[in-house]
This record gives sequence, structure tokens and C-alpha cells, in this order.
Amino acid sequence: MSRGLRLLLCSLWLLPVFAQERMVESVLPALAYGPKCSSTIALRNLGERPVTLEVEGHGSGGALVPLVEHPSLTIRLNPAERVGYKLQVEEDTASAWAKVREIVPSPRLTPVVAVSATTECVLGDQLRSTAREPAYPVRNPWFSGNVSELPSEEVLVINTTEHAAKAWLCYSAGNLYSVPSEGRPTTPLARLCSIEDTIQIPPFGTRQFPVEREHNAYFSLKTEGSGIVLQMLRPLDGTVRLYTVDSTISFGHDESPEPR
Repeated sequence: MSRGLRLLLCSLWLLPVFAQERMVESVLPALAYGPKCSSTIALRNLGERPVTLEVEGHGSGGALVPLVEHPSLTIRLNPAERVGYKLQVEEDTASAWAKVREIVPSPRLTPVVAVSATTECVLGDQLRSTAREPAYPVRNPWFSGNVSELPSEEVLVINTTEHAAKAWLCYSAGNLYSVPSEGRPTTPLARLCSIEDTIQIPPFGTRQFPVEREHNAYFSLKTEGSGIVLQMLRPLDGTVRLYTVDSTISFGHDESPEPR
């Protein structure tokens, strides 16, 4: 058997092995950095085998940022090892974020890394801490509802993909309208927007939108993107951009297309 044929057969034998490797992704949103705030990403290997991770940090504008005192995106954890990292963010922001990918080498194995983050801000003589639990991107998420009881909250939008995304905003006083058409005696009622806007979100970029503007009681947000994270944020203090996630709010989203 020729050397070239042996190499080809060896490559064909290895293809199914590499095809079984998969990545499990999670997103840590709303990581604040600045003179009064910092955020720490916590990674803990709960398994009995070494694990390889990729931690991809981004500023609010989408730019890739490194980990402090770590030269690459790849992190290797020994069994039961726990580590913490900060992003090397130069801007004063509350909207940095990180994507954590755990490489699972076999279909017989499950993810074993616990992922979380903590944001700490100094308020006077107090140090306040808020948890950042992992979020998971979905396709075209949306929100619509009465926000009269949520006047100070904000919606965080993260575009986790390398393609630009869009967001459509509608602030309404609650008025509805219908446009009659020939042959259709009735048409669905639509919300009349007092303020509306279309926002482009750059690749890996973030945006924050208040849910209330000019005393409008209804707010709707629609997005277009294959990997979008939405979170409702509640400010903890007006002098520092420190937010906690309002987990009581649910968002709708489009189902991902069926794999071909």
C-alpha cells in the first residue's frame, strides 16, 4: 500500500472522531467596568477530567477584548479546578459581555463547567455585588407589554454573531388602529406608536433601551438576528451604572429553523 493511500485512509478514519466533538456555548451579559465597577468571570470544573474552554470577551461596541494577564482565548481546567478572570476593557461601560465555549470531546460526555460572573461597584463607602448568570442566544427574540409598573428598567440587547442585527422599538400610549382594505371588512388591530425607531446593532455589539419614554405605558421591541440575547435590567443606583437582572420578565422568540 502506497504512503499516500495510507495517509488518505488514516484521514478518513479520523474524520468521524473529530466530527463527534461539539461546543456548548453560554453568554455572560452586562459586565460593568470603569472607575467604580469591575466584573469577574468565574469558571469551575465540576468533572473528573481536564476541560478546554474558549472565553471570548467583547466591549459594548463589539470589539474583541482580552482577558487580564491571560495571553489567549483558550483556558484549560484540571479536574475540580476553579479560576476567575476579568476582561481588559478600557472603556467605562455596563455592557461588556463574554461568550464561554466548553469543548466536549465525545458524544458520551456531558458539559462539566459551571459558568458565572459577578459585578461589583463602589457606592460611597459600600461595595455592592450583583450576580451575572449565563444567558443563551435565540433567534429573533421580542418583547411587548404594559411597562407602567417597570418605568426605570432597561432592555439589554446583545448580538452574539458576526453579522449585523436590527431592533425595532415602539413606545405607545396604548392606542390601537386598523387600516381597512378592499374585500376585507375587518383587519387586525395594530399598536399606534408615539415614538418608534429602527436600530442597527453591529456584530458582537450591545444596546440598552429604556422601556418607558415620555410617559408611554406600552413598549414593544422586535429583533432580527440568529443569535440575540435579551435581558431586562433594573438599575440599583442612579449614580453608578449597576444593574440586576429582572428574571420575572419573559421574552418571546422565533424557533430556530430545522437542520437540513
